[in-house]
Amino acid sequence: MPMKNKLTISPKVIILLTVFLDVLGLGVIIPILPFYVESFHVSGIVVTSLFAVFALFSFFSAPILGAISDRKGRRPVLLISLASSAVGWLIFAFSNTIFGLFLGRIIDGSAAGNISTAQNYLIDIAKDQKERAKNLGLIGAVFGISFIIGPLVGGVLSTISMKLPFIVVGIMSLLNTILAYFFLPETHHERSTKKLSINPFAPIMKALKNKNILPLYIAWLLFGVAISLNQSIFALYIAEEFSWTVIASGFIMALIGVIISINQAFAIRSIWLKYFKESFLMVWVFIPFSIGYLIMALPFKIAFLSGLVITAFGQSLMRVIMTSQIIGFSNKEEQGENMGILVSIMSLSMILGPLLGGFVYEAYPSLPFILAGIILLITFVFIFKTYKKIKPHEHIEVEPVEVV
Repeated sequence: MPMKNKLTISPKVIILLTVFLDVLGLGVIIPILPFYVESFHVSGIVVTSLFAVFALFSFFSAPILGAISDRKGRRPVLLISLASSAVGWLIFAFSNTIFGLFLGRIIDGSAAGNISTAQNYLIDIAKDQKERAKNLGLIGAVFGISFIIGPLVGGVLSTISMKLPFIVVGIMSLLNTILAYFFLPETHHERSTKKLSINPFAPIMKALKNKNILPLYIAWLLFGVAISLNQSIFALYIAEEFSWTVIASGFIMALIGVIISINQAFAIRSIWLKYFKESFLMVWVFIPFSIGYLIMALPFKIAFLSGLVITAFGQSLMRVIMTSQIIGFSNKEEQGENMGILVSIMSLSMILGPLLGGFVYEAYPSLPFILAGIILLITFVFIFKTYKKIKPHEHIEVEPVEVV
């Protein structure tokens, strides 16, 4: 139970710290994990499989945890997720075998509900729609900040020891678990009375039956495949093609974090949604997004960095727009479950993407970027033909929600 004494910590602070550490871990792992795993003398496919195995177990756990949070409350689910992350990171950090690395990622993925539960928690404590938008905007800002700091921290600490970044993230996650246990109260009191299904495919099957927004779920899946097949080989590619080091990889990932922060804190409301409708952005942003990946495939540093900037803007914008449109169809009782479905679909894409990325990277290093561009062009054609049949939700205020 939360501690009842003079020492208090705002639940909102705990939640934002949770998001910060979760994304910090992601920021650390993308530029460093490939170099760390390669020290075990394994192939690139094994490296990308470590990304995929986390997503595989997250795929099974996310919808169940989302449904449990609707029925049993946000607090127990969040505590389980935080503890799982801490244990998973520490096992990963101290392992001397490939089996141990996979075990660490499996444990973390088996209770990967941090971000979606944190989003639902902040929605619960919001007094009105304006405060809800503000709270979720804070998540978007923290997401960007931690994605700046994560790669930088990882790059600097890796010069001391390749294990150290993972140890630091594991210890911080453990401290966050302790803080949440003592200071985080329950917020979800309007519990769902629906029967809890332990079938992880049940929520997805339910989503597939919703013909009104099925095209959005399919687009969300393709979107996730396109971005994840490149994330998994990103560090390997820039090392082989441009001879850039771990530190350089960290700085480049930090650049992506800066772009996400600018987009979340300023551009989405002040530019994108001021001059364009959600439904317009939902369709047409896929074109420059796909072109960005095709530019990254060119064997020139300036082309790679230019394409990276384009895809970073496209990725962060489309996450918000697509999530806003899909979650707009949810009622409060099913909000956690539907957020879990989104996470689960993204997890499925992050199983397929890294495996596909590792395979085509072995064939030709720049092929993952070309493939991503083609997938996004296909997504554009698909959503262009189907989106007019959907009754889109044009929100007055779009919450900058990130589903990772």
